[in-house]
Amino acid sequence: MRQLSDEELERECFHAHDTRHWVFLNGSATQFRTHTERMLELEQEYLRRHPQRTWQGVDVPAKAPSREDHVRDLVATFSRAIAAVLDDEGGSAITGGTDRREVEAQVTLLRHFVEAPEGRLHRLEARQLARQLFEDSQVVARLYRQDPPLLQAERDVRVITDAGRAWLQEHSRT
Repeated sequence: MRQLSDEELERECFHAHDTRHWVFLNGSATQFRTHTERMLELEQEYLRRHPQRTWQGVDVPAKAPSREDHVRDLVATFSRAIAAVLDDEGGSAITGGTDRREVEAQVTLLRHFVEAPEGRLHRLEARQLARQLFEDSQVVARLYRQDPPLLQAERDVRVITDAGRAWLQEHSRT
C-alpha cells in the first residue's frame, strides 16, 4: 500500500468501499475475507497519510503511531471481530451473548434517544455517542438489526422505536 500514489490510494479506497456491499451479499467467504483484509490495509494506509481527513483524525496522537501501536490496534480489531462472530453464535436477542456492561451501555444510549427531541439524534451525534459507550460496533448494530429493531435510520437521523422504548423501560428497572 505504501507504494501507491495518493491518487491510486484514493481510487483503490473508493473502489473497495464501492464494491463492499456486493461482496457482502454475493461473494464467497474467501472473497469477503480477502476484501475485508484489503480494505483494512487501504484504510490504514490512508489514515497514516491523511489522518485529519477522517473523523478518526480527531483521535490521532500528535506523533505518528509506532509500529507497536499499529500492531496493537490491528490485534484489537481482529479480536473484536472474532468475539463478534463467537457472540453471534450464542445470542439471538439483544441481551443474548451480551454482558451486564453492554446492557448498561445500551440503556445509556437509548436514554439519550428518549431525552432527545422526538427521540431523534443526528447520525453523527449518535455515532459519536456510540463510540464513547461501546468498544464493539457490532453491539450497536444489533440495536438496528434485531427483530423488532430498537433503533432505526431515517436519512441523516437515528430514531428510537416503540420497541426500543419498551426495551429501555424493561431494562431500566433491573
